[in-house]
Amino acid sequence: YLGVMLPYTPLHYLLLQNLHSPAIVATSANLQDQPLIFKDDEALQKLAGISEYFLLHNRDIENRVDDSIMQEMDGRGVILRRARGFVPLPVDTGNLRVRNTGVLGCGAELKNTFCLARDNLIFVSQHIGDLKNEETYNFYKEEIQKFQKFFDITPEIVVCDLHPDYLSTWYAIELKKRNKSLRIARIQHHYAHILSCMADNSLDENVIGVSFDGIGYGSDGNIWGGEFLVCGYNGFRRWGHLRYVPMPGGDRATEEPYRMAISYLSDAYGNDFQHINLPFVKRMDKKKMKIILHMIEQRVNSPLTSSMGRFFDAVSSLLGICDISTYEAQAAIELQMKAELAQSSGLRPQGYRYKIREQEGTYIVEPAEIIQEIVRDIKRGVPAEEIAYSFHLAIADIILTLCRIIRKKTGIKKIVLSGGVFQNKMLLEISAATLRENSFLVYTHRQVPPNDGGISLGQVVFGLKNWRRK
Repeated sequence: YLGVMLPYTPLHYLLLQNLHSPAIVATSANLQDQPLIFKDDEALQKLAGISEYFLLHNRDIENRVDDSIMQEMDGRGVILRRARGFVPLPVDTGNLRVRNTGVLGCGAELKNTFCLARDNLIFVSQHIGDLKNEETYNFYKEEIQKFQKFFDITPEIVVCDLHPDYLSTWYAIELKKRNKSLRIARIQHHYAHILSCMADNSLDENVIGVSFDGIGYGSDGNIWGGEFLVCGYNGFRRWGHLRYVPMPGGDRATEEPYRMAISYLSDAYGNDFQHINLPFVKRMDKKKMKIILHMIEQRVNSPLTSSMGRFFDAVSSLLGICDISTYEAQAAIELQMKAELAQSSGLRPQGYRYKIREQEGTYIVEPAEIIQEIVRDIKRGVPAEEIAYSFHLAIADIILTLCRIIRKKTGIKKIVLSGGVFQNKMLLEISAATLRENSFLVYTHRQVPPNDGGISLGQVVFGLKNWRRK
């Protein structure tokens, strides 16, 4: 992809004029996982080992604001990071009817934003970042205070995630300790994703929500991420999901996709997969594989997950594309790029077969047959690009099939697509097109990101819709 950065300050023009260079490589002034540096003295101290020169200005910066990022998908620009140029403008929810109550949405742990609302005005903060870093968490708390003062909003209701260990959840609990009259609501992560997109499109009726991402704490205590929900502002029902598999190492599996490849192979074949003539098996350290299989069998630090993001990671590693991620979502991004190469070359594979079974009123997508077909293709020498494309087609077909089942049961034909996996341009466009061909109305994000940067909006509209002022 070609990225284009618009010049939002005259300094950009001056730099290009005086350097006599056709382009400049630019990145944000911060250390890894830390918030932007916006004070001159801090930049000179912390970035001295990185930058040879510093261009300073006599006008102080008052607020940290990252560059916004957009990508063209499905015929329009989709915001992936909402910051400079958009914040602090309110989010337009059209004719969506909400109650006149001050609400704070605390957001998620990663790609955090918070959201404040009052009198039909909803303000989503700039990109804050990952709260696990102490400096970022302090920045988060400071910005909430700034926004409350700037917009004169005193929250009566605070809405946070179900996850007990999110720092945003802890923050909500701390607020409650300091103010006993404050009301707190905790809502499920993927439900908040769908509510966010509903508010983004001014939808005020039940929808079928497809929420695919990396991880989110589920109502049953497992890690969700491949979800089919029927949602309204007063609640949701989980109609279907990708079948649970172990996630060996917990969060470490997000950084080491080979762990999920081992988990999915073990799920599809049992431990016999170790004897399959497969490049993945040959290149894996046998001792490490044995330890991971033991973790899976004994459920040692191996929470169950229905995450679609981790399924993409597993396939990426299985194809030899990415075993270790050096940046967020690397495995899935590189898998998408392989698939796009096949698509642009004119290949038209059929996708992979899969099974969906009903269990106590919930439809479970079985991943084992997809894994087995991928293994067969690898052994046959099918190029990784074609396999990656077939995998994308299979996931898009799963979306269509389950949405058709749910429509038949409920009569709902409005589909909302949300969650970080739908930053995948190829998956989003194929899924949206096939759904429309089957008479569904498809809604995607317009003003806030489909990733966790949009969670806080979903939390706030839940609070606005469900609580009255005392």
